Amino acid sequence: MIAPLAALLALAASAAADAGDDVIIVTASRTGEARAASPAPVAVMDAGEIERLGAQHVSEALNRMPGVMIHRGNGAEHLTAIRSPVLTGGAGAGSFLYLEDGVGLRAPGFANVNGLFEAADDLAGRIEVIRGPGPAQYGSNALHGLVNVISADPRRSERLAEAEIGEYGRARVRLTASGPNDIGAGFVGLSVRTEQGWRDDAGLMRAALQGRLDGDAGAASWSLRGALIHLDQDTATFVQGEGSFRDRALARRNPNPEAFRRATAVRLALHGEQEFAPGLTGQGVVYARANTMNFLLHFLPSRALERTGHSSLGAQTQLIADFGATRLSAGIDAELTRGYLYEFQSLPTQGPFVQGLHYDYQVDALVLAGFMRARHALTENLRVEAGARLETTRYDYDNRAPDGVIGRYFRPADRSDSYTTFAPSAGLVWEPAEGWQAFARAARGVRAPQTDELYRLQPGQEIDTIRPETLDSLEAGLRRSWTGGRVELTGFVMEKANVFFRDADGFNVTDGATRHRGLELDASLDLTPTLKLAGALTWARHTYAFDRPLTNLSEVIADGARVDTAPDWLANARLIWSPFPAFEGEAEWVHVGGYWADAGNTARYDGHDLLHLRARWSVREGVELFAALRNALDARYAERADFAFGDFRYFPGEPRQLSVGVRVRG
Repeated sequence: MIAPLAALLALAASAAADAGDDVIIVTASRTGEARAASPAPVAVMDAGEIERLGAQHVSEALNRMPGVMIHRGNGAEHLTAIRSPVLTGGAGAGSFLYLEDGVGLRAPGFANVNGLFEAADDLAGRIEVIRGPGPAQYGSNALHGLVNVISADPRRSERLAEAEIGEYGRARVRLTASGPNDIGAGFVGLSVRTEQGWRDDAGLMRAALQGRLDGDAGAASWSLRGALIHLDQDTATFVQGEGSFRDRALARRNPNPEAFRRATAVRLALHGEQEFAPGLTGQGVVYARANTMNFLLHFLPSRALERTGHSSLGAQTQLIADFGATRLSAGIDAELTRGYLYEFQSLPTQGPFVQGLHYDYQVDALVLAGFMRARHALTENLRVEAGARLETTRYDYDNRAPDGVIGRYFRPADRSDSYTTFAPSAGLVWEPAEGWQAFARAARGVRAPQTDELYRLQPGQEIDTIRPETLDSLEAGLRRSWTGGRVELTGFVMEKANVFFRDADGFNVTDGATRHRGLELDASLDLTPTLKLAGALTWARHTYAFDRPLTNLSEVIADGARVDTAPDWLANARLIWSPFPAFEGEAEWVHVGGYWADAGNTARYDGHDLLHLRARWSVREGVELFAALRNALDARYAERADFAFGDFRYFPGEPRQLSVGVRVRG
């Protein structure tokens, strides 16, 4: 099925180029620029597509983009891959930068592997994803890619109420209002989602409240933006045994009915912009955030309770100067954070998993960074750019538990650690003809260690051996856009060093290395006035670039072996039919190729194919009915396959399920 999709999407290349790509993106530069002018590959989902999709989980939206694979856990949980294997632990938390209007959802060093559940994605005005290292405006964690969830434009006068119900006790309400007011323009949105869960003893309540107020003050413009996210989740965990996801009765079981996650995130940011003189503009953001989470470590024999949180104050600045064919940008970013972690085991001691207090510490963090970026038009059709970011991170760690070793837990004494990273990049965009762009980019991505990688240790591990991860990337591609479609093909090669992860023996590896290469296709094509094809196709190869013998043969790492949880092929194709203005139907095919479930390449998941159907019908002006049939063919599949502790384990995929709703707009 892969080859027909590629051939069908490639038809776009034969169309006449009569218009350019006029989509404006903000993530690549912190200010608006045409996507066609960017040497970075940026995928965009606009407000209309977000609304039509009505995603039950953020993975439904992001998995439509090339190079992206979000493994859906239970409830709101997820694991991310962007030009990478699906990463877990500190690597999963620290290798991807999750933003809201250009500001991190979490502080550097305090990321969460499930970080996107704190985004107000279903209220967003658009979502932008950069694949590969981020540009100079973004620092630590923009290693493999970044996701920017952008708030809705408040200038649009609209009132919206939406309600949806579905199987497994699902219900969703979304209310928004926006438009001009006495101050300027405002937006407020509320989204509440509940579900009982199709698996035993599972369910969630997730609420997102978001507001935005824009105005002017003389020659300056400002925007005050805030968000509150709350998650209350009872979690269903892995089912074990090879192929257990195929047994519906077994797949519904929850081995850990006591598992839960309770989390709250609050964010407030004031954005400002002022033109000081013709061609000279200043931008700035001051922001504050606070996150708390209680979580049961259900995947460990300890079943310990983890309590974490952090609070931050920060600022971003940028000065932009235009000199005809040249644009220069420079800025300074600063952020102060105080975070904590507490872990306690109530269960009796089981071997090294000791009953009682495991960790109790606090970390004060300071991040300072400066960046520069220059773009110059060498000719009317050739633009080059270069940028760099210098960033320093300092952690002051305060251990509030007794120092030393207890069971498998090592609590270092109070200390301070500092890391300095340098991330350069350079790129070009060439327009050989109207509607065509060839682009290339070389960039380095970096990430400072996460605080729990440094201070949540096991006996025998040393902090001083941990260094920032680096990823060196080279990519090139070709775009073409016209009135009836768009196509973009990108190839990349990347090498990552100082890879930090926990091996199957439970010890931290600080000197790993991996190689990554691939091709990505992103395309849309109007087949007829009423029929449209859109989709993404990814081929990638992710391999280890070092050797590590282990006692567990299934987890022995060999140079050249495939990194686990990294399929060669990913595909998404959508056929959209609009026979008349009041109706739209969509058939979506999702393909996930097979992948190894262990580092030793001994256990494999064969992949899966899914079909989703959606429809919406405008019954009268301002009133719309919509429905979705997910997994329409009732495939038995795994959202995530893993091999650990000598056995397969899976997050089983949901059976066929129907949801219906109504949307009222005024």
